[in-house]
Parts: sequence; structure tokens; C-alpha cells
Amino acid sequence: MEQLLLQSTIYQLVIAGILTVSLIIQLFYYLGIYSRVAFWKRKQVNNGELPPVSIVICAKNEEDNIKEFLPNVLQQEYPEFEVVVVNDCSSDNSDILLNNLVKQYPNLKVTTIREDEKFTHSKKLALTVGIKAAKYNHLLLTDADCTPQSNKWLLNMAQNFSANTSIIIGYGGYFARKGFVNKLIRIDTLFIALNYLGFALAKKTYMGIGRNLAYTKTLFFENKGFASHTNIDSGDDDLFIQEVATKSNTRVELIPESQTRSVPRKTYTTWIRQKRRHLSTSGNYRHGIKWLLSLEPFSRIFFYASAIVLLALNYFPITIGAIVVFRLLIQLIIVKLSMNKLGEKKILLLTLFWDLFSPYFYARLLLVNKFSSNKPRWR
Repeated sequence: MEQLLLQSTIYQLVIAGILTVSLIIQLFYYLGIYSRVAFWKRKQVNNGELPPVSIVICAKNEEDNIKEFLPNVLQQEYPEFEVVVVNDCSSDNSDILLNNLVKQYPNLKVTTIREDEKFTHSKKLALTVGIKAAKYNHLLLTDADCTPQSNKWLLNMAQNFSANTSIIIGYGGYFARKGFVNKLIRIDTLFIALNYLGFALAKKTYMGIGRNLAYTKTLFFENKGFASHTNIDSGDDDLFIQEVATKSNTRVELIPESQTRSVPRKTYTTWIRQKRRHLSTSGNYRHGIKWLLSLEPFSRIFFYASAIVLLALNYFPITIGAIVVFRLLIQLIIVKLSMNKLGEKKILLLTLFWDLFSPYFYARLLLVNKFSSNKPRWR
């Protein structure tokens, strides 16, 4: 009997140890990484002569979005800039619309990739074509379905360029729409941002987002563009940034006027297809990055699992309950402050659901990508 009690005590202590370690890891991410976004303050920016900038946009069958959003890009308040739109094998009326806009805006340049039945390509080729066509060394990238949050978007991003800064990582959110899927998309986008922005602020940059990312042509061509991963459809904003980012050449810009908003997917199926394409590069991340990105969700799983087991065993239930509540409060505070910083609204309570659901969601997507022969491509 005494031996059984001893074994039970040891069992409970081991689980309590797992809970403690998991809590420490969770606090490291929320207080050490994500809080950098929540409490971000702008550093001194370049108040001198602003560099001329080429904004590069790749568009494939984006007629409606071009009509609605491109004028917002073309009408930025900035001393000298051009907008390079790569019309990538569009089968709609994008070419007619763009030709009309060229007549209206002298700073708009259009280059076209014609469809070839014998040759298919990813967004990387279109982006490379756009970068080669760009007149200026300083580049700002966004997508055709994105719109700046202000007419000073370009100014606020480009002010961060300096002799030492050649990469600027911004935030690109999604428009708020009705429906549960839209909320999931925005929550997912928020937590992804907490990771890549938080780690960039901690000098461990591993990605930016093509919806709002700036770097120089010099950096691009010194790295030979996307040469090391041309066989992978995605990777233009994560694998490339992992290769070229250093502790000293990267800055983060988060003021509201520097942000963009994009058109979200309307259905769960189309969103999953987009997520699969984005995740297709993750297996090619550096081992250290993969370890850092995996540690948080694994520690979260162990935290909740060990807490449930200890509560079921009636092991100091008040203490265990207090630990769970403490961790949730830290999460809600950091997430709410980050939402305020990034202009996200009305999704706070649903983040508690995402906290439990997302490990399963991502594990399933990774498995589908690994074993499926149907690989999602650049639309």
C-alpha cells in the first residue's frame, strides 16, 4: 500500500514538473517575445533625404482588386516613387485596366508575363521580373488585393531605410468581415504576426510577409534572388528573408499608418488552400527556427494536458486552477495590447478557442501537405 502511494506521489510530482516547465516556456514566449509587439515603440527614423522607392506588385487575375486598391498605392504622399505591376498571365481584363491607369498615372509601370502552356511558374518568377524592371534600389512589396491604411504608408515604411538597414518588416492584416471563418483568419494572422514580429524585434528574424515588406535590390541580387529555393513555389517572404536577414540590417515598423489590409478568403476551403501553400516552405526552415516555432505549441499542449490530469487527480486543485488562470490572463493582456497595436478588433475572446484548436489545426495541415500529391500553387 505504501509503495502504491509512493508511486502515485512520484507520478503526480512528475506531471507537476511538466506543468511547471511548460508554464515557464509559455511565459518566455508571451513575456519575452510577444510582448515586444505589444509594447513596441518606434525608434528614430531617417528624417533626412528620403530614397526613391519602387513599389512592386504581382497580379494574376486581379482586375477587381486592381481597380479598387491600386489607386491608393499610386496616390501615396512621397517625393519620388514608381509602382511596378507585374501582370502575371492574367486571363481577365487586367491588361486593359492597367493600360488605362498608365495613362492616368505617370508613375505606374506595367510589365506582362504571357502564358506558356509548356511552362508553369510560381510567384517568385513574377516577383523577380518586377524587381528587375524596378528603376530604384529601394523596394516595397505588397499584393494586388492589399490596400495601405493611409496615404503615408510608403513614407512610414521607407523612412526606416538607412546605410545599415536594408530590410523593413511591416504588418499586413485582413479586412474584418462577417462570419466565423473571417475571425479565424484574422486570429491566425495575429498569432503569426506575434511570432515573426516578436522574433524580428528579438534580433532573430525568420520571415516577413509579402503584403508589406521592403528591402533593397542590392540585397536581392547579392543573394542571387530566390536561386537557392526556386524549386519551391512559396518562400519569397520567408526563406529569402531567412537567408539575408542579420541582427543589424532589419527593422520592424508597426504604426497604424504603415500597415496594410488585404481581402480575406471567403470560405474555409479556399483559406485552407492558401494556408497549405504558405506552410509548404516550413520544412525548409533552418533547424533552429523550426525548433523555436515548434516549442510554443508543444509546451501549450503539455501545459493543458498536465493541468487536466492533475485536476482529475485532485492534486492541489486550487493551485493548479490558479496557475491556469494566471497563464490565461497573461495571454489575454499581451494579445489585447498587440491587437491594439495592430488594429485588430473583436476577436479577443475567440483567441481562447484558437489557443486550444490551433495545434490540431496546424498538425493536420502539415500532415496533409506531407502526404498529399495535390500541391497548392500560386493562383
